[in-house]
Amino acid sequence: MRSLLLGLMLVSVSGCGSSDSLSGRGGADKGRILIELDGAQPSASRGQLNLKGDTLRFKVGYGRNGIACAGSTFEEGWTPLGTFRVNAILSEDRFAMDPSLVNESGKSEAYLRKNLFRNMSSIDFKGDGETGEYGLGYISLAPVPATPQPFRFNTYDGTFRWYSFAIHGTNDPGRVGQSVTGGCINVGRKVMTDLLEVVQLGDEVVISSESPCTP
Repeated sequence: MRSLLLGLMLVSVSGCGSSDSLSGRGGADKGRILIELDGAQPSASRGQLNLKGDTLRFKVGYGRNGIACAGSTFEEGWTPLGTFRVNAILSEDRFAMDPSLVNESGKSEAYLRKNLFRNMSSIDFKGDGETGEYGLGYISLAPVPATPQPFRFNTYDGTFRWYSFAIHGTNDPGRVGQSVTGGCINVGRKVMTDLLEVVQLGDEVVISSESPCTP
């Protein structure tokens, strides 16, 4: 997942279509962010946010190599199934991070709040001069329980890193609903805006699929 690369530039840590409006509907119930991936028809992949008294659905994209089974080793281009916990929420307007991650970073919370997402957004992943590939925001996900090792992503082996997997925005709406990412889940601009308003640290994200997965 391309998000791994940002760690070298930012902080030293050990740990990469249409939608309904979510605005003004109240906070999300914990454990109620559900994502269903369709391996045969990526455009049919959907996310679901259960709010108090309402259910809202939105289009998602996922990894270019396909769907990995729950508990499998993380690898570039594969989107894993399973249960995940939100451990960081980053945008120009919002910063929330598990205190343990702040401590591991070696940076102050004030520094991270000011610089982290800005630096992430400045990375040119494809070398084509295009930046801002996370769109409006980045919601980092940690596996529950911990993913068996070894973790493999390019030359990064070993422990799961906090920036290994996320739901994030995009600077190209055409990528949403496709199997094209480095492994993360991507969503459109409006959806990310709404998620940033209601998602909290510790919320669970459950990613599932009726399609075959790769162990």
